[in-house]
Amino acid sequence: MSDLPFDPAFIRMLATILSEAGLTEIEIAEQDRRIRVKRSPAPVTMMAPAPPAAPASAPPASALSSSPGPATEDLVRHPGAVLSPMVGIAYLAPEPGAANFVAVGQAVEAGQTLLLIEAMKTFNQIKAPKAGTVSRVLVASGAPVEFGEPLLIIV
Repeated sequence: MSDLPFDPAFIRMLATILSEAGLTEIEIAEQDRRIRVKRSPAPVTMMAPAPPAAPASAPPASALSSSPGPATEDLVRHPGAVLSPMVGIAYLAPEPGAANFVAVGQAVEAGQTLLLIEAMKTFNQIKAPKAGTVSRVLVASGAPVEFGEPLLIIV
């Protein structure tokens, strides 16, 4: 491998992206240059959701689940729980500063977009599996979500 100079600031920026996005590896290739930044996965206890960037787009604190553990397990089995189909970053609005797709107390139709999950730079629409009323929003905008994690409750 040749000794190609790399900008240390660029490497630090890639490491920051890894941490912010919850990734373990990132690789960039350009012509004959390639750089890979890799880290070991953080323990689950360190993966707490980051506070939302814009408080106006965050759901009310009363709508968020604040206690992990058995309560979260109960929500996974809730008949109205909408579970995350993938790992990624949840967004409650279509773009920064826009109104959220849904709010607590809002009626939704089956197939209506509830939120977005960004995974691998692709925004995936999470749609309502059934018609009903949103009783709880369990994630904050900009928070990382895991596969099978409850996102909302529709009753």
